[in-house]
Amino acid sequence: MSVRTPDADDDNWSDDSEWRSDENRAPLSDSGNSINPAWLSDIELIQIRQKLPLTYVEAVPVRLDGLGRVVEVGLLLRATPEGRITRTFVSGRVMQGETIRDALYRHLEKDLGPMSFPQLPASSVPQAVAEYFPSPSITQYTDDRQHAISLVYVVPVTGTCEPRQDALEVTWFSVSQAISESVADELEGGRGSLLRTALGAIGALP
Repeated sequence: MSVRTPDADDDNWSDDSEWRSDENRAPLSDSGNSINPAWLSDIELIQIRQKLPLTYVEAVPVRLDGLGRVVEVGLLLRATPEGRITRTFVSGRVMQGETIRDALYRHLEKDLGPMSFPQLPASSVPQAVAEYFPSPSITQYTDDRQHAISLVYVVPVTGTCEPRQDALEVTWFSVSQAISESVADELEGGRGSLLRTALGAIGALP
């Protein structure tokens, strides 16, 4: 399935199929360039995507039992501009000058809400690394817009998740349900396989 990599720092779809909001849009100078050098204007983003891979972080929210075992896996339900309903991870770009941990926390808070209380890992080493390519992809992961490199983390959350941005809801599955073929078919861009890899890295597969 071909898909974009979600950019959770945006709030409305622009011509580049990005989720972009007037509130969160990078302020532009008179020349049309971003005033904040950490942000990219729509034009800059298109140009960079034609020349360089972009770095993303992705997070799989999980709930743990008292022994630290994964008992539930949270997946976002999203509506695409084409009207399709799909499932995906928390995801977004790493900004210039931003640490991986800061980017991970920012996107978790934006997608799950400020009361989700994510427990970030002590190490910035991801559970998996995915390379997204436009279709046909030379890997099993696809993003029609770009070549993207994504660092994937499994992140426990202890609070209340209230989806924001373009997420319709957070659906909680048992581990067995989350890695089932039916759920994998609903996940964007080959993330069904990626989910199994990430959960397997922490010994959470049944």
